[in-house]
Amino acid sequence: MTHLKVVGAILIFDGKILCMKRRKGQNEATSLKYEFPGGKIDPGETRTQALERELEEEMDLHLTIREEDFYQEVHHQYANFFITMYVYKCYMPSPAFVQKEHVDHRWLTPSELPELEWAPADRYVVSRLQYETV
Repeated sequence: MTHLKVVGAILIFDGKILCMKRRKGQNEATSLKYEFPGGKIDPGETRTQALERELEEEMDLHLTIREEDFYQEVHHQYANFFITMYVYKCYMPSPAFVQKEHVDHRWLTPSELPELEWAPADRYVVSRLQYETV
């Protein structure tokens, strides 16, 4: 079984968190579900380098992410693969970004996060984050 190592960003601006909706895909469990943006770690990349690259590619966001920004590690078994996701809290200097890869986005307070239909691995982060102040 394939084991994917990925990174995700909790993008925060003015007390709200950016929630990105995935486009329709082959994986029913994640298709059209909300997620924290990010992606796969390429060979030779650190986790923070991978997240910086993914945010730039998917959203034209240029953020510096430090290992001190690490928030949570998630392990989840999907039907055809296993995922380890490393999630970082990232404060944005402005709410501006370009929506390239996703079909929708929402800015929500932590307590509002459970209102959305999240990808299964991201639900672990929501369950912790919903009780915090950002």
